Amino acid sequence: MTKLTTRVIMKAKETTIKQDSCSHPGSFGGMCMRCGKSLEEKSGVTFGYIHKGLWLANDEIARLRKTDMKNLLRYKKLYLILDLDHTLLNSTSLAHISSDEEHLRGKVDSREDVSKGSLFILEHMHTMTKLRPFVRTFLKEASEMFEMYIYTMGDRSYALEMAKLLDPKREYFHERVISRDDGTQRHQKGLDVVLGQESYVLILDDTEQAWTKHKDNLLLMERYHYFASSCQQFGFSCKSLSEMETDENEGDGALATVIGVLKRVHTIFFHELEDELAGRDVRQVLKTLRKEVLEGCKIIFSRVFPTHFPARQHQLWKMAEQLGATCTVDLDDSVTHVVATDAGTEKSRWAVKEKKSLVHPRWIEASYYFWKRQPEESFSVDQKASS
Repeated sequence: MTKLTTRVIMKAKETTIKQDSCSHPGSFGGMCMRCGKSLEEKSGVTFGYIHKGLWLANDEIARLRKTDMKNLLRYKKLYLILDLDHTLLNSTSLAHISSDEEHLRGKVDSREDVSKGSLFILEHMHTMTKLRPFVRTFLKEASEMFEMYIYTMGDRSYALEMAKLLDPKREYFHERVISRDDGTQRHQKGLDVVLGQESYVLILDDTEQAWTKHKDNLLLMERYHYFASSCQQFGFSCKSLSEMETDENEGDGALATVIGVLKRVHTIFFHELEDELAGRDVRQVLKTLRKEVLEGCKIIFSRVFPTHFPARQHQLWKMAEQLGATCTVDLDDSVTHVVATDAGTEKSRWAVKEKKSLVHPRWIEASYYFWKRQPEESFSVDQKASS
């Protein structure tokens, strides 16, 4: 029995009461964990990833979250939910390895001591997995600030195998490995199966659509496409990192960038806010930090959105506003940036003439993922002769 399971049971049994007055805080296999009465599960959530057959009532979940929150805050820790695929690692079916990736078969690492490797073959799952550069350092440093969960849309057997590669000594996640089998909504992830209060939870994922109810908790990650099948899955025709025999930079890649953001959030939350500790909200810290990135920029878009598409609903418009920029459809001298893919448009030519910044849409995306305003000259739009 795991430590968390034992903790849940002991808390449920703290008060001894008669069977007929028991509030039935939870059950194992249909029997109340406090009074032993046979139950039909009603309002509540199943926590099968903690222990098979474990169900908790809503009131008990709220109590456990409050108790755990107090314990974590005492040690200056928050909660961090981590996605697997395209965030911490990339996997492919052995059958999908391209001809340009065959060289990888001779470079796989031994699973006898996975802590020394990053590329593995799991024969029983017919899978090859590549851990993202910097991931081991990331997990070590993050564990000092957060109680961490894995939450993946993969099935449970896959989730557990990936957890073994990332955390072979069970130092970071313990039983906190959530798969699609444990969620309460199809094709969605939710914090209802996490024993942590939302105001103290950060989420790291490459897919915003998976967290429709918790976008304010989310740090959206740039996807890690190591294998060719991963690029094809998302419609990219370029060669993958593995086919080019290269990889993300360990020192300034996505995970190295985001650990810096997490450290800043943690510092602000515990050392710079003036509210009472129990009343603080990590979502507000995240929102404030994000708005500093493009503060002072006024952006107008030129032929970036499809015709008749409502500009304010486009992802780039939303990203820019989240980063603190002001977006407009009216061209005037207060505009600082024209975002375009074609230097020949009227607004693009105006930007050049007025010495405003003319940048590619990737400038906004890069600033968003790196949490820092990127050099405009690195995202310039090719100057084309216009007739």
